[in-house]
Formats: sequence, C-alpha cells, structure tokens
Amino acid sequence: MESELANPKANQARRKLNVGPRSRGDRVFFGITSLAANFAFVLVALILVFLMVSAWPALQSQGLAFIYGSTWVADEGAEPIMQLGPMIWGSIQIAFIGILLGTPMAVATAYLIVFMLPSRAAKVATTVVDLMAALPSVVIGLWGLIVFTPVAAHWAQILNQTLGWFPVFAIEGEQPTYVDSPFIAGWIVAVMIVPIITSVTREIFSQMDSGLINGALALGAGRWAVLSRVILPTSRGGILGGVLLGLGRAIGETVAILYVLQLSFDINWYQILEPRGGAVASFILARFGEATPLEFQGLMAAGLVIFVVTLIVNTIASLIVNRSTRRVK
Repeated sequence: MESELANPKANQARRKLNVGPRSRGDRVFFGITSLAANFAFVLVALILVFLMVSAWPALQSQGLAFIYGSTWVADEGAEPIMQLGPMIWGSIQIAFIGILLGTPMAVATAYLIVFMLPSRAAKVATTVVDLMAALPSVVIGLWGLIVFTPVAAHWAQILNQTLGWFPVFAIEGEQPTYVDSPFIAGWIVAVMIVPIITSVTREIFSQMDSGLINGALALGAGRWAVLSRVILPTSRGGILGGVLLGLGRAIGETVAILYVLQLSFDINWYQILEPRGGAVASFILARFGEATPLEFQGLMAAGLVIFVVTLIVNTIASLIVNRSTRRVK
C-alpha cells in the first residue's frame, strides 16, 4: 500500500482510469445507444401526429358524438355518420373479461415458477412463458376459433343454464349458439395477456426478500397464508402494473377478436354470452379494406382513440412497475 501511495505515476493512471474522459469508442457507443433509445419516443410522437392529422376532419365533423354515439354510416353519396360508442364499450368489456380471467392464472403461474419449481424446471417454464408472449395474435386467433371456441361455448352453456337468471349470463332467443360472444373473446384475450402479467409478476416475486418468506414459513404459516398475507401485499403494486400492461394489449387486440366475435353496432351493455359485441381495433381491420375517403378519416380517428388510451395505460403501468421494483428492493 505504501509503495502504491508513494508512486505518483500509478496514482495518476488510476485517476485517469476511474474519472478521466471516456475514450472515443465509448463516446460513439453511448451516442448510438442514446439515439436508438430516443428514436422510440420520436417514432411514437410521429405516429401520434400522423393519426391526429388524418383524424382531425372526422373529429371536427362528428364532434363528441364520435365517442358515445352508436351509428356508423359512411356510404358514398350520403352524409357520413361515424360514431364509435359500441366499439369502445366492446373493447372495455372484452378487456375487463380478459383481465378478470387472466390475472389469477398469471399470478398462480408466477408463484409456481418462483417459489415451487426446481431451478431447472423454473428456467424451462420461464422460457415457455416468454415464448407464449411472443406468439402472433393471428396464431392465437386461429387457435381460439378452431380449438378453443367449442370448449368455451360449452362453458357458456353451463353458465347460461345454471346462472341464466342473472342478467349478465342471460341470452335472448330460443336457440342460443353460445359462440361469437364477448365471453369467448375475453377468454382468447386472457390467454394472450397471461404471459405478460406472468413475466412482470415473476420479476417482482423474484426480487422479494427471501428471509421474510422463510421467516413466515418457519413460524408455521402455510403456503396460502404466506401468499395472501406476505407476498401479495408486498408486491401488489408490481402486479397491478403487470395487469395494466396486459390491459394495454387487451384493449388494442385486433385479429384474435375479429376471428371469434361477430361485430355489431347493437350495443351489448352487460350480456356477455350474447352473440354480438365489438372492439375498436377489430372494427378498423374489418372496415379498412373497403373504406371510402371519408370513412378512412373516421377509422383514423378510431385508431387515434385506441392509440391514446393504450399509450396512457402502458405509461401508468410502467411507472407503477418501476416504483414497485424499487420498493421491493
């Protein structure tokens, strides 16, 4: 130590290494990564500007009725009436069903991976969950249409026969088909958002203080008591953030809902087993190919609505997850 302190050249080299100016390669790498990170914000801003410019004529002509009205007539030679109320309500309804069904599955899966599976099995399960999150929506939509719809229709029939006295599970008509309903669309959305919520919840669970959990187990608490009284209260903020991230994808889901749900402007307020409903993103996809110039402006306005809502939800979710991660640490 004394020889090092007595060597001024060594101290000078050490100071240069620790606090000296960065090399040219470091500065170039820092500049490239900063540019790539900021480009995402620029891209989002450009998309927002494009949607606002394209949607402004429709929003100006329709006014607030565009949000809450329930008529869509945009044929050539007629005065366009473009009102998105049923589709907006349908998006909220399907997203709520998906969150209600998917959140318990996601939390249970995250708990299984972090606290119950051996390390090798946990790594395999994590990889599978991450791969599921990357599946294209068209694949899940086709799976839902061909494989899952008959199963969910059977569940819908059981709900209608046992709880049909409750208005939510009632169906109008003498021969219900139990398909093409918000209930089935909600299940498909739940399958899509479970990996997202699971990934966030697993990350929060993995950063918890293991001594707190082991102490509760040592005092005789069972797994359910530890989960309900220790894990969930500590990590509820992160779980909420993951749920909001899943909600952002659920609101903007397009192809899967279009495959399994019959779009209708006859607004369905609460009967989730009725074969009618809608979603903003699916409606845009269904109408875009045959849209007139005026209807194109209306569809851009619809895209602006769903873009802004999704952006707000994802921003809130990111803030909650980051805050919860720091608190858990």
